[in-house]
Amino acid sequence: MNKKTLRDVDLKGKRVIMRVDFNVPVKDGVIKDDTRIRGALPSIRYVLEQGGKLILMSHMGRPDEKGITPDTSMKIVADYLSGILGKKIVFVADCAQADAEVAAMKDGDIVMLENTRYHKEEQAKRKQKDGESEADFKAAKAALKEEQKKLAEKLASYGDIYCNDAFGTAHRAHASTAVITKYIGVSVAGFLMEKEIAYLGNAVENPVRPFVAILGGAKVSDKLAVVNNLLNKVDAWVIGGGMAYNYIKARGRNVGKSLCEDDQLDYAREMIEKAKKQNVQFLLPVDNMAADAFSNDAATQVVGQDIPENWMGLDIGPETIKLYGDAIKTAKTVVWNGPMGCFEMDKFSKGTFGVAAAVADVKANGGISIIGGGDSVAAVNKSGLADKMSHISTGGGASLEYLEGKELPGVAALSDK
Repeated sequence: MNKKTLRDVDLKGKRVIMRVDFNVPVKDGVIKDDTRIRGALPSIRYVLEQGGKLILMSHMGRPDEKGITPDTSMKIVADYLSGILGKKIVFVADCAQADAEVAAMKDGDIVMLENTRYHKEEQAKRKQKDGESEADFKAAKAALKEEQKKLAEKLASYGDIYCNDAFGTAHRAHASTAVITKYIGVSVAGFLMEKEIAYLGNAVENPVRPFVAILGGAKVSDKLAVVNNLLNKVDAWVIGGGMAYNYIKARGRNVGKSLCEDDQLDYAREMIEKAKKQNVQFLLPVDNMAADAFSNDAATQVVGQDIPENWMGLDIGPETIKLYGDAIKTAKTVVWNGPMGCFEMDKFSKGTFGVAAAVADVKANGGISIIGGGDSVAAVNKSGLADKMSHISTGGGASLEYLEGKELPGVAALSDK
C-alpha cells in the first residue's frame, strides 16, 4: 500500500483523531459481537504506547433513519472499551463539542466522541422532498455539503494527525472518513486498514494461484460488478446461495419458487459464456436442498438442478458440497463473499458450513483464505472456523466495492508515502 500508516509518523505528544468502525450490534444495552472493537485494538494500543493522545470517533446504527436511541450511542462502546483496556475513557456527548475535553488531554489519554451520524452533515445525504423543485433540491444539497465541510473541519481541529482504521466505512466519502483529510496536516492508515488493503489488494491484483472466488448470497444484482471485475482474474468461480438460481434458470432449468431475478437472466448467460471463453471453471450446484416453505420446519428433499414446482432451493445439496470442496481445496488463494444457503436455519446450513470447512483447509495447506465481510463473516463465526481463516474482513460493503475494482474514498484521501 502506497499510503502512510501509523508507523510513518511520530506520535509522541501528538493528538491523533482516529476513525474506527465501532458499528457493533447492540441489544438492550449489551454488545452482541465485539469483533470490530477488537480489530481496532492494535492501532489503539500503538498510539497509546507511543505517547499519543487518542480521540476516537465512529458511527453506530442508522440514527438518520430510525432516530437516536440508547442502542446507537457510543457511550456503550466507550464503557466496553474502557474495560478491555483497563483505562479510563472520557466520553463526549456531541462529536462537534469536544474542545474542552481534548484540550485537557495528557499523553496516553483517550477521548471518545458521540456517534458522528447524530449530525446529518456527516453523511450529507438528502432525498428530494415531495413537491420540492429540482432547483431547491440542488440548493439544499449544496448547503448540506457546506455543512459537511464545517463538521469535517471541526473534527480535524481536535487532532494533529488523522488516522483511518475504519475499513468498513472506507467506501463512503463522509465528513469523518474522507472530507476531514482536507483540513489536517497528515492522514494515515491504521493497522486494520493496512491489513484489509494488503489482503484484498494482493488477492485481486497479485493472487497466488490457483485463485478461486466463492460467491453466494441472495441476489445476482448485488454482485454484478464483482463478477465482471474478477472473471478475468480467477481460475474458478464457485456459485451458491439464491443467486445460483439465476444461473441455473439461465441454463434452461426449472427453479420452482426459488429466489430468482428474471431481469438478470441475460447477464447470467453472458457471464457463463464469458467464463467458458476465458477457460475459467464456473461451478454451479448439481443438487439442491429444496423446501416447500421458507421455514426451518418446512418439508425438505434433495433434488437435482431442477427444482419442483411450488418448492424452493434453500441450500446446496450433498453432491455439490463435495464438488465445491474438491475445487476449493486445490486453491492457493480463496476469496469468499456470501453464504451458500439460508445458514441461519439449521436445516439449510450444511452447504455453507461445508464450504467453510473446505476454505479452512486452504489455510491449513499453506494457502490464503479471505472472507469478504457481511453474512459470510456471520456464517464463518457460526461454523466455529473463524480462527482457521487467513483474514476475515470487517467491511461488508467496502470489501465488495474493493473487489469490484472501485477506488475507496476513505483510502484515496490518505497521505501518500
